[in-house]
Amino acid sequence: MRLRSDFWVSAHLRRLGVEGIPAVLRRRGSPEAGAIFVKVDRLDGTADLYGPAPQALFEAEDSGDRRFTALITGGTPLDVEERLTKEIRFDSDLWIIEIDDRQGRHFLELAE
Repeated sequence: MRLRSDFWVSAHLRRLGVEGIPAVLRRRGSPEAGAIFVKVDRLDGTADLYGPAPQALFEAEDSGDRRFTALITGGTPLDVEERLTKEIRFDSDLWIIEIDDRQGRHFLELAE
């Protein structure tokens, strides 16, 4: 059983705020199970995009944690926006968190 998307997003935004990392909720999705995407703007003309990791990467675990995978690293903000537009066309119930951090910190649990 996984934590609802709205609770997870709220907790993640709070964690980023506690760490002093500017972040905003750019798009609100389905409260129960909307996919969550995280854009990290490095403020130097590059950006990263993280999205839900495929279940196959960690399905043996039963922790219920959300895992993410890098979809774009070191791209331009325009590259990230184009990918997000495609994702929204595919699933209009997704969430988007946007982080502004020169160091690229996001505190996401990445699938290996």
